[in-house]
Amino acid sequence: MSKLFLILHVLAAILAVGPVAVAASIFPRVLRAALAAPGAAAPVTTLRTLHRICRVYAGAGIAVVVFGFATASSLGVLGSPWLITSIVLTFVAAVVLIVLVLPRQEQALDAVGGAEAAPTGAGGPGGAHAASGESGGAQGSSGESGGAHGTSGAGTVTLDARASAQLAMYTGIFNLLWATVTILMIVRPGSTTGA
Repeated sequence: MSKLFLILHVLAAILAVGPVAVAASIFPRVLRAALAAPGAAAPVTTLRTLHRICRVYAGAGIAVVVFGFATASSLGVLGSPWLITSIVLTFVAAVVLIVLVLPRQEQALDAVGGAEAAPTGAGGPGGAHAASGESGGAQGSSGESGGAHGTSGAGTVTLDARASAQLAMYTGIFNLLWATVTILMIVRPGSTTGA
């Protein structure tokens, strides 16, 4: 049973985390292209697709954790320091993705005019949640300006090269955390089954 859980854990990690790592890494570069060519539809469409990949596969990433705990439990290594460290790093990576990467991708889509076709289910009906939610409230009548290229009139986003670089930095942190977890899973320092 341990081998089955391990196979499912590794497959889930490859199929769920891999697409997020790649799509999130490509997003800042495409964002720069969208900022450099205001009104161009292709970069905005690509940004929407990349963001959708990140969101869908981030949800599928829960399977990695579930099968990981099942594998660790069946091997009797739940208390191992390398595993506890991996769990903590996985949690930090999830927080970086959920709190820093995905919201900034959504804000970037708002600013370049991609909010209308952003994936539904991220909040409110029809996908218009971002323009109304981000620019609503006391800031008032900026719902239309949220789609203006480069800035959001509501003060939620000012897109420039720095915003793209910051998003790239957060994505790099996310990828580095997952690379560290992968190394810990392979090397397993201190484990009786490790190298």
